[in-house]
Amino acid sequence: MENFPIVCVGGSAGGLDAYIRLLKCLPADMGVAIVIVNHITIMPTQLHEVLPRFTPMPVELITENLVIEPNHVFIIPANRDLHVEDGVFHLKPISKPRGWPDVITVFLKSLTAYWGGKLIAVIVSGYDGDGAAALCGIKEVGGITIAQKLETASQPDMPESAINTGCIDFVLSPEDIAKEIVHIARSEAKAS
Repeated sequence: MENFPIVCVGGSAGGLDAYIRLLKCLPADMGVAIVIVNHITIMPTQLHEVLPRFTPMPVELITENLVIEPNHVFIIPANRDLHVEDGVFHLKPISKPRGWPDVITVFLKSLTAYWGGKLIAVIVSGYDGDGAAALCGIKEVGGITIAQKLETASQPDMPESAINTGCIDFVLSPEDIAKEIVHIARSEAKAS
């Protein structure tokens, strides 16, 4: 049953620092799926090899039809658009091969259409404004939106674009983002 929360953490340049700081502060049993959507298009991601050192949760590189499970960290592969349907991930050829990718926006829009559980969208360090276009939609379906505090991000463009939409609930450091995710996860668990 797709009733557990999904946290999409979207980032790009400087995102690794934010992912590490966030994961270090998250417990392994809070009942949410963490999906890291890092928009690298030129080379394969190494995140699934680096991040297991910083979290007790299993870290998996997403493959076609992979089942979405709570208490896991999922990593988007490079050069793919990510979608969800019927509780599994789907990978598609990247829809915007030139210019700044919009993989975070694509994934967030898919979540608003096809995921039954609570949605938490987190935008961290990165260039450009990927993800911003989907944030108001996340709020419309009752989701929560969080941007990394600009002074804690090595590349503040992406969180700044997110904040400028007017659809951000919280602006926090990675450590405080983790606290907020835990708080939301606990209140969802009580409600269900």
